[in-house]
Amino acid sequence: MFRLREKTVRVLDHLIRWVGPRGKPVHAGHPKDFCIVRNKTGTTSLMKAFMDLGFDVGDQPTAEVLYDRYYFKREFGPILDYCETAQVFQDVPFSCPYLFVALDQRFPGSKFILTVRDSSEQWYSSITRFHAKIWGSGGKPPTADELRAATYVRLGFAYNLVKLYGTTDAEPYEERTLIDHYERHNKAVLDYFKDRPDDLLVLNVAQKGSYADFVKFTGVGSAQDEFPWENAT
Repeated sequence: MFRLREKTVRVLDHLIRWVGPRGKPVHAGHPKDFCIVRNKTGTTSLMKAFMDLGFDVGDQPTAEVLYDRYYFKREFGPILDYCETAQVFQDVPFSCPYLFVALDQRFPGSKFILTVRDSSEQWYSSITRFHAKIWGSGGKPPTADELRAATYVRLGFAYNLVKLYGTTDAEPYEERTLIDHYERHNKAVLDYFKDRPDDLLVLNVAQKGSYADFVKFTGVGSAQDEFPWENAT
């Protein structure tokens, strides 16, 4: 008996989640859902919740490679083409500033979710602790050189990911700059959808009742009563 390669197993798992018992999509005809939020706001738990409900979630490693097209050239085309492959998308590059406008124009009728933390300071604390854990040393957030040396996705990817916040190499995690970026993004989303309350769900996954709001927004029933707790820092 031969052993399937890891990539093959991932592809098969992707197909199993997408194809129902009669060979049709589990939620065929359902509008696309885009989670247009910064990391460390409950995105992993949100994606697990979508998968538990039978939605086809876009492959994150594939999407992350497209970040370079946004970061260097602001090319939305390859990202929009990729969105034809699934129903639900999250994380990079979908959390990038103003990409949600292009998504909304390309896929009219789609739904958008903005997850938030209790405060901007709480988000900042979470993102810096998480990056310290995966890329830093001595329990401190990584330096610019450590970010450049990180091998996640490719060399330089982590550096460009953090540089999107607008910080300097001397202080790649300067608090005020990161918080300003986080707040600007959230405000831009809220302003854009201010007259379309049915198209945007603002969600704090840690708050009681948030899962019920999520299920109502998707229009799909669930036997669960709370979000799965995933990827806690």
